[in-house]
Amino acid sequence: MMNQETFKATVFVLKDKLYRFANRFLEHQEDAYDLVQEVMLKLWEQRGQLTQLKSVEGYAMQMVRNMAYNRIDRLGRQAKYLSQLPPDMQREEYPSLTRELVLKMIDALPEKQRLVMYLRDIEEYEVADIAELTNLEENAVRVNLSRARNTVKVNLTKVFDYEKRRIG
Repeated sequence: MMNQETFKATVFVLKDKLYRFANRFLEHQEDAYDLVQEVMLKLWEQRGQLTQLKSVEGYAMQMVRNMAYNRIDRLGRQAKYLSQLPPDMQREEYPSLTRELVLKMIDALPEKQRLVMYLRDIEEYEVADIAELTNLEENAVRVNLSRARNTVKVNLTKVFDYEKRRIG
């Protein structure tokens, strides 16, 4: 049985990472915060079984993802996935918006690609750890990551080329 101190040291320390992960799926930061609180409560209730898991972190990340999808379904899929650039965006705003633009493009990727790219490029997980978290083979992680990065690169190039023609 996991006691309170062990739970704090092994599970509660993950809350910031879980929050960032939840925030990639949900539109409002408060929803992500609430979801992580809910996950923490469920993990606390399951603390007796947590020591048997290969990766508590992987289990927690999967819980966040599953609960986020359930919440999105309940909210009528009011996700932020299809956000588009405002047509009047100015070139000078690019440096500050490029990161947000890339994150929006990651959000628009197919689920496996989005998950793999987010874990690798945003959270900086190693390929082996991503494979474990997602139950994919390492090669499948690399393929999904490559496809995701290529899609984002192509889409960014289209946006910048369009803006160059529009403004220039």
